Amino acid sequence: MCPTLMGAVSPLFNSCLSLKAGREFLKPTVSVSPSRVVALGGSVTIRCAGWYPGMEFFLRKAGHLNPQVRSVPDGTVAEFPIPSVGREDGGSYTCDYRSITDQNITSQLSDPVEIIVGEPSYPKPSISLSPSRGVSLGGAVSIWCRGQRWGVRFMLNKEGHHFPPVDSDDNEAVFPISNVSREDGGSYSCSYHSRSEPFTVSYPSDPMELVVRGEGPGSASPPSRVVALGGNVTIRCEGSGQGMQFFLRKAGDPNPQVRTVPDGTVAEFPIASVSREDGGNYTCDYRSIAEQNRTSHPSNPIKIIVGALPGRLDFTIANIARLALGAVVLLVLGLILVEAYYSRPKEEPVYSRPRGIS
Repeated sequence: MCPTLMGAVSPLFNSCLSLKAGREFLKPTVSVSPSRVVALGGSVTIRCAGWYPGMEFFLRKAGHLNPQVRSVPDGTVAEFPIPSVGREDGGSYTCDYRSITDQNITSQLSDPVEIIVGEPSYPKPSISLSPSRGVSLGGAVSIWCRGQRWGVRFMLNKEGHHFPPVDSDDNEAVFPISNVSREDGGSYSCSYHSRSEPFTVSYPSDPMELVVRGEGPGSASPPSRVVALGGNVTIRCEGSGQGMQFFLRKAGDPNPQVRTVPDGTVAEFPIASVSREDGGNYTCDYRSIAEQNRTSHPSNPIKIIVGALPGRLDFTIANIARLALGAVVLLVLGLILVEAYYSRPKEEPVYSRPRGIS
C-alpha cells in the first residue's frame, strides 16, 4: 500500500516499496518550495524527503556529475537551498539517499522535478476552487488559475506534489483532481510563463487552501463502538509515514494520550477495564518526530458507547426513569384501591333478641 500524509501538512512520504537485486530503501520524494518556476535572482529550496533518520542525501542535477550532499543524522528530510537563482540553476533534479552507518544500503532515485528560471515581468495570476467550499474525501475538485496573458503555460504548485503543466490558448487553465485523498488537502499557488525561451515568468499567485472534509491521518477505529462496562478496547490510529508521534484526543479532555512510533505507521491506545468516563468522542493526529512543526489534521471522530456489563443491573438514567414510572403506577393503583374500599356503601347492623326473655 502506498503510504500518504494528509491534510494541511505537506506530504513527506509519497513513495511505494520497490524491490530489485540487493538491499534498498524506499525511494524518496523531491519537492521545490515555494515554486518550481522561479524568477531570476529569487530564492528556492529543494527538499528531499526519505523514510528513516541517519541518512546521507544526494541531490543530482541532470547533466552534472557531482551531486550535492547533506547528512541528516536525526531527521528524514534534507534541504538544498538556492538563495539567488541563476539561469544555470534551471533544469531537472532528482535525489536519493543511503545509510550513514551502512553505505551498502541505498535508495532508488526519486521522481524528477524541474526548476524553470525566468524574468519576473508578468503579473501574478488568481487561483480559485470549483466547488468553492472544498471537497469531501473521495470527491472531485478543480483548481482554476487565471492570468493576464494569453497563450502561456500554467504551473500548479504544492509542496511535495507534481502537477503536469498546462498549455493554454487563452488566459486560464484548470487542474482537475478526481477521487480526492487526504494528501490533496493543503496550500496551493499557481504561476505561468511564456512557452518560448528565454522564459518570461509571472509572480506566484496568493496561496489558496484546499480543505478536504473528513481528512485526517488515516483512521481511528476501535474493534467495536459499543463496549461493555469493565471490558477492554483498543483505539488504533493509523498514519502514513514512519518516525511519527501520535496523539489520541478525547472531547472535553485537554490532555491527549501520546505514543511515539519510530518504526511503524500505527499507534495503539488500549483501554483496559472500560469505565463510563471512557465513553465519548475521540480523534487522533500525529507529527514527525524529527520535524515537530509538521503535523497532520485530526482524524474523523469515533465514538465509544459504554454499555452495561452482561448480567448486572444497569442503573442508567433511562432505567431509573423506568423504575420511577413503575413506582408511580403502583402508587396510583394503590390509591384507587383505597378509594374504592372507603367509598363502598355501609350496611345497618341487625340485632336479635336473646331467647328466654319476653
